[in-house]
Amino acid sequence: MELQQRVNAFVRLGHFLSQFTTSPKDEAIDQAFIDGFRHQLKLAQEHNGWFTKNNLDFALQSWIDALSEENLIKWTSNYSFDIQNPQTIAIIMAGNIPLVGFHDFLSVLICGHNVLVKQSSNDKHLLPYLAKYLELIEPGFKGKITFTEEKLDGFDAVIATGSNNTARYFEYYFKDNPSIIRKNRNSVAILTGNETEEQLSALSDDIFRYYGLGCRNVSKLYIPEDYNFDAFFNAVFKWKDIINESKYANNYDYNKAVYIMSEFDMLENGFLMIKEDQSFGSPIATVFYEKYSNIETLKRHLDSQKDNIQCIVADGYSNSEIPFGKTQEPQLWDYADNVDTVDFLLTL
Repeated sequence: MELQQRVNAFVRLGHFLSQFTTSPKDEAIDQAFIDGFRHQLKLAQEHNGWFTKNNLDFALQSWIDALSEENLIKWTSNYSFDIQNPQTIAIIMAGNIPLVGFHDFLSVLICGHNVLVKQSSNDKHLLPYLAKYLELIEPGFKGKITFTEEKLDGFDAVIATGSNNTARYFEYYFKDNPSIIRKNRNSVAILTGNETEEQLSALSDDIFRYYGLGCRNVSKLYIPEDYNFDAFFNAVFKWKDIINESKYANNYDYNKAVYIMSEFDMLENGFLMIKEDQSFGSPIATVFYEKYSNIETLKRHLDSQKDNIQCIVADGYSNSEIPFGKTQEPQLWDYADNVDTVDFLLTL
């Protein structure tokens, strides 16, 4: 396949996904495929309580937006695609949010390589069906996509995502293979006290979307010494109904009980707890915060912790900051851990 063929196939895949949003229906797409994927969405929701309809809809819309012809051309135009000998790239996927491994899957195939996918049991229904649809609309993909639940074998390079503990295993197991190994990361927001209501409201999306389970979710705030949380709590109130969802509520109740019994100081509003803590990864229904007195000192601190941070949300902090409300809307060229996946794949 030529690069343009692969781009066209993913544009059509994005159009297929749009059939599950409010977009006009396309009668050219076989209704049986639409019904089949609708069933897979239902299975994904039943299998994983964190994959609510709202979260599935948001994930699909994110990929609909990303897989436009304009975006795909802009992304791929930054590289020279000249793969003479396609290799097999193993991908070990996480399962914390819906289709979280899709960008790696897309990157491997857009480069012209073959992909061997080992999915998380928490997110196993959606991608295989989309792969079948890709093979239908572009037969050149047939034989290039394999899913396995067995021990990985017969691969040339690997992209693996997991916890810090599993990453150590990955690094040992794949030490003889070219690899990208991703560990735990969290995202932070830097507040000055001058944020608008709109910015703080957008920040609440960065915190609560996907229940805070993604590495791009904000789990920690950096605040000035004299910061008042009143405006913050007012702005996040739009997410108040999240406490009516049982899995979230159970985590909220459990973590609140732990904090109370441990006599930790915290602030809470009935659906979110704010706790001063130096850690980056906060439990569900909790956001940590840490005070700063000098922005230059804070910059040095965050730079020393860059391997633990996925995104920094701020306004006027640095050229690489993410605007409030945009952490879960990455572009195709926004790479996890700032490691250029396509460059890695093209230089194998």
